[in-house]
Order: sequence, then structure tokens, then C-alpha cells
Amino acid sequence: MSFELNNWAAALIAGVGAALAIILVPSIFNEYEVLQMMIYVILSILALSLAFIWGFGGILSFGHAVFFGLGSYSYAIAAINFGETTSAFLLAILVPSLFAAILGYFMFYGRISDVYLGAITLTVSLIFFKVANSTSGPSFRIGKAPLGGFNGIPSVPRLTVPGFSDWELGTIELFSLSVVLLALTYIGLRFLISSDFGRIVISVKENEKRSELLGYDVRRYKLLTFIIGAAIAGVAGCLYANWGSYTDPTVFALSQSVQVIIWVVVGGVGTLIGPIIGCFLIQWVTNYLTTIEILNKDVILGGILALMVLLLPQGLIPTIRLLGQRATCRETRHEEKTV
Repeated sequence: MSFELNNWAAALIAGVGAALAIILVPSIFNEYEVLQMMIYVILSILALSLAFIWGFGGILSFGHAVFFGLGSYSYAIAAINFGETTSAFLLAILVPSLFAAILGYFMFYGRISDVYLGAITLTVSLIFFKVANSTSGPSFRIGKAPLGGFNGIPSVPRLTVPGFSDWELGTIELFSLSVVLLALTYIGLRFLISSDFGRIVISVKENEKRSELLGYDVRRYKLLTFIIGAAIAGVAGCLYANWGSYTDPTVFALSQSVQVIIWVVVGGVGTLIGPIIGCFLIQWVTNYLTTIEILNKDVILGGILALMVLLLPQGLIPTIRLLGQRATCRETRHEEKTV
């Protein structure tokens, strides 16, 4: 019961926080600054997708950016061809989900070990990156949408209000939508994890053999977890294509996959709020240091990851929780001695 109360409390806090962000951010910051904050929100949704499949499902995907990229490219191509962005948004979720279902089926039902699973996902991401870069020229197009090779797909139509095809979302509206989707993703995952399905997923992660002996089809639960994570990454990819009205092969890049892993590691594997904080923190630090040209972005990310693994191997949120528990224990002992 307490866990449900905690979930409802978290949902309330997330809802209030989202409402405050939607109200206050556009009134305090100019449109350019809101646009910069929007990318933090979008990437936080991507961080949550890996946080779920890795932290709770025990599936470490080294090429998680492939689902982010598929969502981005699927939306861009569909929006340009259909001229109807609601269908494009749904396709941005469906395509990564279907690809995850196909790839996951062969990996999980083929009993691929964790090491090879990471290598396969990484290889697939690199293949997509290479293929997307090799599609330059007028002959490479899907319907009306030119793939553009390393130049990417420009002039991607932004989402419109359903039923009003001419009512395109502006920067403020798109920021508000991104914040709402982040809050809904966070709340949804919390309730999913505390459900029977979530408990089984965690059980499979903790002891796969025991879960199998208890009668659970661990391969099916892993596959479903993988698909859910891919669908969430597809949402982030769709929003990314809307953010800049543009997408390019860098969405499939190795550096993109590495960044997601770093956000989760810094925030804390096995938490949901941690990866969001990790994403905001790391993105702000790397962007700030890049603007003053102190170090290369990849060097910064590598250094942060190394320091976090050495100094705070559990991540920020688990470490803060541990310190809080220790402080509570000290207070309790002190009170007992006083009595």
C-alpha cells in the first residue's frame, strides 16, 4: 500500500512540476532559451527509455540510439509524405517498436548472452548510421522525402493540433507537449514497475533462472520490456525531429548511444528520476564547456563517466538515498542513547 501511495505522490509531484515548467519557463526565458531547454526534456525521455530496460529489465543496449533514430526518421518521412502529423507521430512509435520486436525475438529467444546482446545492438546502430550517411543524392528518397545522406532531412513539418492541420505547434506549445510527455512517461513507468508485470521484470533481472523455474517465460518478459523501451525512445526521436524541424544520421551515432548510458550511470541505474537529473546535468555541463572551448565534448563525457564509476559507482540518486539512510540511522542511535 505504501508503494502505491508513493507512486501517487510521485505522480502528483511530477504533474505539479510539469505545470510549473509549462507556466514559468516561457514567461521567464526567451524563445531561444526555451528551445534549448526543450532538448533537455526530449533527451530525458530517451534517458528514461534506457533506464527502464537496463535498470529494471537488466538489458544493456549499447546501441539504444537506433530506436531514437528510427523514431526521428519515421516521423520525418511520414510527415513529409502524408502531411498529417498525428499519423506520423504514431508511426514514430510503431516503427521502433516493430524493429525492437523483430531484433529482440532473435536475441532473447535465441538465448543470446548479455555480452553478445550489447555487441549486436551496437552493431545494428552502427549499420543504420552507415546506411543513413550513404543516402545522399536525389535518387535516395522515400516518396516525397529526400533522405539527404549526411546532410539529413530538412524542413520536417512540426506536429499540428489533431483535427486542425493548419495549426502547427510553435516553440512554446512544443515545449509544453515535451514536458507533458516526459511527466507522463515518468509516471507511467513508475506504475508499470510497481505492477505485477513490473515485479516479474525485476525478478527476471535479479535471478533469471529462478524466475524461469517459477513458471515465467523470461524471454517474453524481456522482449516486452525491450519493446516498451524502444517505443519510448521513438517518442523522443519524434520530438527531436520536431525540435529542429530536421533530422540527420547523428541520431544513430555511437556517441548518442554512449551519452544515454552516461546519463543513466550518473543519475543511478535502477532509478527513474536519476537518469532525468543525469541528462539535465551532463548536457548542461558539456554544452557549457563546449561553448568556452576548454575540451572536446567526447573527452568531457569520457572523463565524467570515469569519475562517476570510480567515485560514485551507484550514481547520484542511490548515493543520496544511502547518505540519507545513514543520517537517519545516526539520529535514531543518538535518540536511543539520549533516552
